[in-house]
Amino acid sequence: MERRTFLRTAVVGTSAAAFGGTLWRGAAFAGPAQPAPGPYGPLQAANGNGIQLPSGFTSRVIARSGQTVAGTSYRWHSAPDGGATYADGSGWIYVSNAEVSSGSGGGASAVRFNSSGTVTSAYRILSGTNNNCAGGSTPWNTWLSCEEVTRGYVYETDPWGVNASVRRPALGRFKHEAAAADPDHGYIYLTEDESDGRFYRFRPATWGNLSSGTLQVLVAGAGTSGPVSWADVPDPAASSTQTRHQVSGAKVFNGGEGCFYAAGTCWFTTKGDNRVWAYDATTSSISLTYDDNLVTGGAAPLTGVDNVTRSGSGDLYVAEDGGNMEICLITPNDTVAPFLRITGQSGSEITGPAFSPDGKRLYFSSQRGTSGSSSGGITYEVTGPFRS
Repeated sequence: MERRTFLRTAVVGTSAAAFGGTLWRGAAFAGPAQPAPGPYGPLQAANGNGIQLPSGFTSRVIARSGQTVAGTSYRWHSAPDGGATYADGSGWIYVSNAEVSSGSGGGASAVRFNSSGTVTSAYRILSGTNNNCAGGSTPWNTWLSCEEVTRGYVYETDPWGVNASVRRPALGRFKHEAAAADPDHGYIYLTEDESDGRFYRFRPATWGNLSSGTLQVLVAGAGTSGPVSWADVPDPAASSTQTRHQVSGAKVFNGGEGCFYAAGTCWFTTKGDNRVWAYDATTSSISLTYDDNLVTGGAAPLTGVDNVTRSGSGDLYVAEDGGNMEICLITPNDTVAPFLRITGQSGSEITGPAFSPDGKRLYFSSQRGTSGSSSGGITYEVTGPFRS
């Protein structure tokens, strides 16, 4: 078990980024964060779904891989991974990637809810792609689904399933993991799941149109904090040289995973060294918000960093890949505690955390469930008195 060390990240700007219809407030984290009781109290005994939650919270199963989504005729995809929500009139939509090959159903699916949270439909929004791991939403209400394969693509998809998906090669060809849109500065940030991966940003020629633009890679010294610069990637198509090897001095990030932007800061995680990073887009600087090498004693519930999201209160939620199968919560008051724990699924990982547009429901998946295989995935919803 590790304890988190968080350094304060200043959030500057007059506008806040909208994600899934919720207004995300900037909040500063000061380190080191200490293990402490969570804002919702201790976890209770596992419920009927095998999930330990704080008092006042409940869970339900939304979908299971290979089975028909209740109330629909749609069979849910295998290995659910990255996800996001979108306002849909008085209801909302949750999208989820399928981290399997094209021959096994790779792509993405969606579930639609009405205003009371009842599932009204489920459907495919992307097909024929490979190992769609994480991704990110855009302010213009599309889902960027990322292929985690060598020279993989980013696909822009329609959460409503009306418009055909579009491959976006301008965002580069590499082992994509996650994406995060920054409407304040006009960039899409991208992580790369390689042991010597890089951190990228893409500036569209026209904001809202990803057909063309400039792909850049972060350049910095050997340290873990301070000002950074960006350099253009000469060949985003990686025709002869992988993108991460094209720019001398590009900073190495060990296994890029989740990525989330809010009010001036892009948080991203690296699984190879169990770190959470913060890129301050206003000052163009980076800092470490968590590093298990900086732990000075005590214990914290986070043992594997992966997908990351943020609530309207400024709380940071980090899902574990393995570990204790927890989603851990970091408050702006610098406390860290497990928010939930899935029991009996040690061969799986938690993926796709995303809040409903009103911030009252949290969606996520256990990618392999109790079976430990891609066909055993389970997608959940947790409802309760989330802080706003």
